[in-house]
Amino acid sequence: MTTKPTCPKIPKIDKHHGISRTDNYAWLRDDNWQDVLRDPQILDADIRQHLEAENAYTLDKLSDTQGLQDDLYKEMRGRIKEDDSSVPVKDGDYLYGVRFETGKEYAVHYRTNIATKQEEILIDGNVLAAGENYFRIIDVAQSPDHRYIAYGVDVKGSEKYTIKIIDTKTSKLLDDEILETTGGITWAADSQTFFYTKVDDNHRPSEVYLHALGKPEDQLTFREDDSGLFVNVGKSQDGAYIVINAADHESGEIYIINATSPTDAPKLLLTRSDMHEYSIEHYNGDFYILSNWNEREDFAIFKVSVDEFAPKNWQEIIPHEAGTLVISCGVLNGWLIWLQRKDGLPSIQVLNLNSNEQHAVSFDEEAYSLGLSLGLEFDTDDIRLVYSSPTTPAQTFDYNLITKQRVLIKQQEIPSGHKVDDYVTKRIFATGHDGVQIPITILHKAGLVLDGQAPMLLYGYGSYGYSMPANFNSKMLSLVDRGFVYAIAHIRGGMEKGYNWYKSAKRETKTNSFKDFISCAEFLIEQKYTHAGHIIAEGRSAGGLLMGAVNNMAPELWGAVISEVPFVDVLTTMLDDTLPLTPPEWPEWGNPIESAEAYHNIAAYSPYDQINAKNYPAILAVGGLTDPRVTYWEPAKWVAKLREFNTSNNDILLYTEMEAGHGGASGRFESLKEDARLYAFAIKALGLNN
Repeated sequence: MTTKPTCPKIPKIDKHHGISRTDNYAWLRDDNWQDVLRDPQILDADIRQHLEAENAYTLDKLSDTQGLQDDLYKEMRGRIKEDDSSVPVKDGDYLYGVRFETGKEYAVHYRTNIATKQEEILIDGNVLAAGENYFRIIDVAQSPDHRYIAYGVDVKGSEKYTIKIIDTKTSKLLDDEILETTGGITWAADSQTFFYTKVDDNHRPSEVYLHALGKPEDQLTFREDDSGLFVNVGKSQDGAYIVINAADHESGEIYIINATSPTDAPKLLLTRSDMHEYSIEHYNGDFYILSNWNEREDFAIFKVSVDEFAPKNWQEIIPHEAGTLVISCGVLNGWLIWLQRKDGLPSIQVLNLNSNEQHAVSFDEEAYSLGLSLGLEFDTDDIRLVYSSPTTPAQTFDYNLITKQRVLIKQQEIPSGHKVDDYVTKRIFATGHDGVQIPITILHKAGLVLDGQAPMLLYGYGSYGYSMPANFNSKMLSLVDRGFVYAIAHIRGGMEKGYNWYKSAKRETKTNSFKDFISCAEFLIEQKYTHAGHIIAEGRSAGGLLMGAVNNMAPELWGAVISEVPFVDVLTTMLDDTLPLTPPEWPEWGNPIESAEAYHNIAAYSPYDQINAKNYPAILAVGGLTDPRVTYWEPAKWVAKLREFNTSNNDILLYTEMEAGHGGASGRFESLKEDARLYAFAIKALGLNN
């Protein structure tokens, strides 16, 4: 039997606003962390020894579930169509697509010539991933003339992508290779140059460069000196403009470059102002602007001439409607299309820019998710929709904007079998501590008796305005088929009920997210879906913050807590402006360096700081060594301190992926082994025998 690791206590004292704070586990943060992202092997030896000891201990504690893990893995893999493929997308003379082959982990990117029907393999991820412990490709982008294919690849999990370019005439890589980028590629109209964003030593995307094929030196196009803003680059749907955006979570500004003149200096459209977010599309000499200008917090859509961009000239064509959040909008030739959400449910709206006629595309289930794609072309009357619900596997439709007909072109297959009628999806509402109605999405087996005896997995996030989709999750069926109720708490901090739903749970009101999650749990207990101590609480990243907070506030509710890449050391992180996400995150959490009030607000809920002696439930925390978003030492410190103060006999476990980052293991099957471990932990923690 592996011995429980002991984490040495080496006090480190910091002082802010006259307050001294001692951190006994700060030594787990390698001072060389930036270089560790590039090369995990250089991690400090003592830290590596500790993390590996924790991994060995966790695997030992879960060794009695190995048979269960194997069963879960087989079930989850059995629901994946191994020889699956996407629906190809038309771009000019080609159809571009992605497929998976039986038994293989990674995607094959290909295209088919529409006229000749000849298929061409562009990138085989399985070949490129050979010998790599981690592998991820992002943003495969063809040049406008279709000769070149550029892509970003990460083999560390650190999200520092190397851009490579294939010449399809020779099927060979060019010598051009660009290191430490975000992986995104935006081609100019000439098919000889493209824009990309570089990350600095602190992993911040702050510079946009223009690369010309075959040339060693790239042109610096744009630099953002404010460390609180992240930069990205893209292109309008019609291909007319390169669009550079510098933004944080509350504001931003946009620069444009004519796509036919890529070496031109970028032109600023509108100077950044507090609480103003905007994005643009272009059509026929006008910009269409999605904006929350002048207190339109749920966003409106405006139109303005390219040459008269000042807000005084904006014409509001889709008015602001409080409580109806406009999530995104796009423009095709003669069409304005936008995705909106009201009362937690999405719909697609369409406006004919010639006739001014408007219509909606919606679905009828109580809870569902809906995705919108405008494709790769501009002069088209077709869009693509992806619909799913907790009971309904994903359905892909082509939708004609003129005829209003939608055609099912792909139905997600579940090889091991799936009957929609075997399951029930519901949307119910819990009453929060201050009277708000909190949406909850429910999935369980048909015929479940609501007698309070069912185990439950309750998932939550509640930050950055991200709304949890009520989509199909084939992996979760392994728990639901074992009698679990699966529930998603659509708590404040997301935007399920509009921007105010987000605004009312950030900075000084952040604790509303945690209280909402607890209210949801209490309501589900009251409605006899489960009972206290029989709930698995799960969240990842900022959802891990949620887990840490509710673990401190109401430990008696949870049978166990699963916290993946958890952001639990909020105060320390927000006090460290060298970390990648800290300056851009200050609008979300507050700046405790400059503000004593922000310091006190964060300290009052920061999970690491609020640990004290109590009976904690069983906990499994998962980190990633090369994670630039939530650094590996946050879950490591959290587990060490929880063990120090825990007064129960429940297991508190840490597992660090030593060859992966924020997203966990790469590969569509390898990642299922992580999920199987998490679910086996949950089943064991509740004392279930299945």
